[in-house]
Amino acid sequence: MNIAIVQDEIVRKGGAEQVVLSFHNAFPDAPIYTLNYNPVTSYPEFKVCNIKTTWFGKFIKSEKNLKRFFFPFGIMAMKQLYLKGFDVILQSTTHCAKYIKTDPGTIVITYCHTPFRLVWNPESYEAISNGGFWKRKLYYLIIEKLKSIDKQSALRTDYFITNSRTVVPRIEEAYNPSLEIKVINPSVKCDNFYISENIGDYYLVVSRFEFYKKVDLVIETFKLMPDKKLIVVGKGSREKELKEIAGDNVVFLSGLSAIELANLYANCKAFIFPQLEDYGITPLEANASGRPVIAYGKGGVLETMIPLQEDASKATAVFFPKQTVEALKHAIDIFELSNFDSQFIRKHAEEFDDTCFVKKIRDFVDEKYRTHDKKNLIANEA
Repeated sequence: MNIAIVQDEIVRKGGAEQVVLSFHNAFPDAPIYTLNYNPVTSYPEFKVCNIKTTWFGKFIKSEKNLKRFFFPFGIMAMKQLYLKGFDVILQSTTHCAKYIKTDPGTIVITYCHTPFRLVWNPESYEAISNGGFWKRKLYYLIIEKLKSIDKQSALRTDYFITNSRTVVPRIEEAYNPSLEIKVINPSVKCDNFYISENIGDYYLVVSRFEFYKKVDLVIETFKLMPDKKLIVVGKGSREKELKEIAGDNVVFLSGLSAIELANLYANCKAFIFPQLEDYGITPLEANASGRPVIAYGKGGVLETMIPLQEDASKATAVFFPKQTVEALKHAIDIFELSNFDSQFIRKHAEEFDDTCFVKKIRDFVDEKYRTHDKKNLIANEA
């Protein structure tokens, strides 16, 4: 079986990029095709992979410029990428990986993290939701064009996989696939994390600084709790704004090594996850470190966390029902009165370990390849 992996872009550290690294573990000889690649800002594990970029990637390396020039140049570059001679294409995508061209008869398997957010949920972008009349009008003209490209490209997919049950109805609405969508939850690399015996005095957030990530909600909450310390790890377009509103009890960090980040996870009091995510890897990374999560109780955490009900020793998280300062503060107060079991939390995270995910992906691809081969053989004999 000759297989290629395709990823939208590899210029940052995030859940989609971790999924592609797991694809690489499943099929280590497969080349990885992508719009652009930055070895400095993405995971160091990519440096040993056979990564091939489009012409766009020869000029555009940063996430900032990717967003600036994606329309129309990034789209053009990905649509011109023709992958010849492969039996299977395994795509990890929210947007442009599915724009590639393939040989007739190639099996296309798309791991769709969510339909292209800008196209199918534009109001989740601050620039659109808070934009003026003419700015919004221009955006929606572009969005209609992107929607047509996105929907047409999705027709090339033979089999859809996604990360959680939350995303399934979105894929059905956007792309109307003919076959059932398979849910395979992304993994956490448990070996990268450990349980500490010396828990620190701080709460932890690890996130990109974007509008929907709601890091500002956590910072505003900790303004009401000046006796409590918060460490925020990340970077993004709202960095300046977040630092301006933060109190003296908030510390910002970025550019950490994997070991430094693992140490922060292991020694935090709890990990705070205020956003609505389709899945969310970071809560599982906290659990792999034996630490509980304080999370907004919607989206992917419903599939990965065990919420506190009565016995904290059999739970991995405290949920809060609304994205408000009052709700988050109340959840933190509940957490501080609870006794969680680090060993139980770690054992729960191991159910989502990378070895399980790699096996599920490999089995799914192998099964579809064998089925496809049999269909071709029957068709030829007929």
